[in-house]
Amino acid sequence: MENVIASKEVQVERKHLSIEFRENERGRFLRITETAHGHRNAVIIPSTGLADFTSALAAVLNLANKATSATPAPTPTTA
Repeated sequence: MENVIASKEVQVERKHLSIEFRENERGRFLRITETAHGHRNAVIIPSTGLADFTSALAAVLNLANKATSATPAPTPTTA
């Protein structure tokens, strides 16, 4: 049986994300579930990999923020 320790839900455009920290008889884990257009996908990260996961996510977000801030905003065109 799984127990939910903590959870958070996020709506991004048409996607519904559920982030849950759970535990079962085999240990603790993070489950990220995406529901969109009637389909559900999930990623499960064991608690032993959470530090690596959060580090990798932070690095990717840092690079994404740098790329976004370095790209000039498009100038509107008139017809």
